[in-house]
Amino acid sequence: MYAVFWLIDQAIGLYVWALIIAAVFSLLIAFNVLDTRNRFVWAVSDFLYKLTEPALRPIRRFLPNMGGIDISPMILILLLYALRIFLWTTLWPLVAR
Repeated sequence: MYAVFWLIDQAIGLYVWALIIAAVFSLLIAFNVLDTRNRFVWAVSDFLYKLTEPALRPIRRFLPNMGGIDISPMILILLLYALRIFLWTTLWPLVAR
């Protein structure tokens, strides 16, 4: 059972890194450091968008419009870390008995 918990924990960790990379990538595109006409940049951007947008969209629906600032990745990262803490401090002791 430990392997399942470890696998879930690692998947959450990888998704957090994907969120961070997507946010940085989005900033680099917004400030014209990266050009989306480049096929590789477009492919990476599209992949990150398709990976992170389904989880970010419900959070963005509840957030007020703050201009050009998007804090939804930060909120999702905090929720994912809370899930990790819940996983190891609440669920794992119940299963490990």
